[in-house]
Formats: sequence, structure tokens, C-alpha cells
Amino acid sequence: MRGYFGIGVERISKTMNVGSLFRSAHAFGASFVFTVAANYRRDVGAKSDTSDAMGQLPFYAFPDAPSMVLPADCNLIGIELMDTSVELPSFRHPPRAAYVLGPERGELSPELAQRCDWVVKIPTKFCVNVGIAGAIVMYDRLISTERFAERAVRPGPPTDELRPHRHGGPFSRTKAAKVMAPFAAPVPGVKGS
Repeated sequence: MRGYFGIGVERISKTMNVGSLFRSAHAFGASFVFTVAANYRRDVGAKSDTSDAMGQLPFYAFPDAPSMVLPADCNLIGIELMDTSVELPSFRHPPRAAYVLGPERGELSPELAQRCDWVVKIPTKFCVNVGIAGAIVMYDRLISTERFAERAVRPGPPTDELRPHRHGGPFSRTKAAKVMAPFAAPVPGVKGS
């Protein structure tokens, strides 16, 4: 898939879970990770971030929601268990996205929730920790945006292999113009129309 994604947290409460989130982000191919209004201690998070994601990915620490800056045309998607949230299995991920999760002992701040293009929820009976919630969202993005072999109708592995992507042949504007010429409407006053 074309595009990219980043993932981060606002006002974290458990540094180890954020380290786990950043490790999962590295594994799922995130382009960047970030915190908002958080006191993230890298030395503590490194205990669960065993892939050293912070050493491999750009990390941004924003002091508050208004100072958060995202790349151009990047959609901000909040992950929060609210009645008005879109359920994750029904959500189509945009090509360029930044996902933000709220603290485990609270929710996204009103300032940050208002900046979100969408707020999505994982349909669970209760909240799961930040590391797990982020991994679920990144997995959902992966299976809904990448190419995989079709799932089998019955339990078990796929029955068919992933077919190679088919590219179109060479494109010639001159040849296309000749093919389309009989269908072109004549333009009054233009020679050759």
C-alpha cells in the first residue's frame, strides 16, 4: 500500500505499555511515533521496547495538543472507547494517518479529540491497555490495506496462494489518441475535428 502511518499517545500513565506500543509500531512498519503532553521516560520504556524502536523511528514529543504538527494531508485518528466512535471493523484506514491513543486512566483530551478527523473504537467490553489497543489498530490497518491470500471458507489456511499483482502494459499517448479519435466529438471551428 502507498502511504504511511504513525502512532502515539496523549497523557500516558504507564510508560512500559508505551514502550510496548512503540515496539509494535516498529514491527508493523510505522513511519514515526509520538507523545502529546506526556512525560515519557525512554529508559523505562526501553525495558519493553526491546527492538529499540525509538532508535529506529523518528520520535516527536509534543508538549500539548495545539503544538502537535503532522505531515501535510495526514489524517489524525483518535482511538477511544466512546459511544460516538466509529467501530474499527467498519473503518476504512486512510493512506496517510497518525493514530493517537488516550491515557489508560482517562480519555483523549477535548482539545485533541476535536483535532481528530475521526475517532475509532475497538469493539471490546471494556478498555484494553495502550500497547494492546495500538497493536490491534495497526493489525487492522495491515490486513485491510495490504495484499494477502484470500481467507479460506472453512477453518484453516488459505486454499489459494496470493496471486501476483498484474501491471498494465506500456502506455502510449499517441496510440491512445489514435484509438480514441473516432469517439472524439468534433469541435466547431477547429480544423481536423
